[in-house]
Amino acid sequence: MNSGNPPGTPSRSALILAFGAIYVIWGSTYLGIRVAVESIPPFLMAGSRFITAGTILFAGLGLRGTPWPTRAQWRDHTIVGVCLLLGGNAVVAWAEQTVPSGLTTLILGGSPLFMVLMEWLRPGGTKPSGMLWLGFTVGLAGLFILLGPGALPDGVRPPAFSVIALLLTSFFWWGGSLFGKHAKSGASPLVAAAVQMLTGGTVMTLVGLLLGESSRLDVAAIPARAWFAWSYLVTAGSLIAFPIYIWLLKNSTPARVSTYAYVNPIVAVALGWAILDEPVTPRIALAAAVIISAVALITTEKARHPDARPKR
Repeated sequence: MNSGNPPGTPSRSALILAFGAIYVIWGSTYLGIRVAVESIPPFLMAGSRFITAGTILFAGLGLRGTPWPTRAQWRDHTIVGVCLLLGGNAVVAWAEQTVPSGLTTLILGGSPLFMVLMEWLRPGGTKPSGMLWLGFTVGLAGLFILLGPGALPDGVRPPAFSVIALLLTSFFWWGGSLFGKHAKSGASPLVAAAVQMLTGGTVMTLVGLLLGESSRLDVAAIPARAWFAWSYLVTAGSLIAFPIYIWLLKNSTPARVSTYAYVNPIVAVALGWAILDEPVTPRIALAAAVIISAVALITTEKARHPDARPKR
């Protein structure tokens, strides 16, 4: 224990380890998804992942004596879970069947652009400041560098429909986030996460069954590396990283915690290149730098003005 810290204050080393975990684990989940969907249909893979994680989290909360969620909490966080997990995570898993993991995280790196627009367009929303508009413009430029004509070799360029689907996940992700932020039913972060994972995972599984994924699922033929990737997503991605994130929100500033949004793409691109031999061209590297700069502009500006009032 660091005796130089006031009682109840985490040590510097604990904070460094926590940030490192968020950076590496959440950055590596894109690689885990890419490996898992090589052998497991995407919606069933994502659904089973979150049902398992949600069940384990509920069991842990029950052992701690946490009260059961209310009907309103089940309603609100089911909506959030469907938006975040079905509209976000499951679509990412589906897209990564044809999109390299590093490229996926760079496309998703533009999601704060949509957050700015949705926060502005919602009833009573906040008009973007000049710095947010700058971040928005820089982010669009980064996406054009990444996906514009001649940006990627023919053998690497993903199908246009997969790219569009990844861009649309940003609307679902930030729409669910905004709904959860303004929902009135309340719930502790861990209870909310458990409801979201369990209900979102159930809906993802049902969608997978409706799409006929069960006919393509051969459990006996799933290789060990796919099982390892799935287990890593359940344990590290859902059960370890999320509680650490909640802990950081309580023990650090929002501006510092938000840095994961522009470190994760670097980790994902590096791991995809090192482990799956995914290409990193100079243009991809330039696009990554531009997109990450845009995310940094947006997140730091919002951290400076978290309570900005709507401008009419």
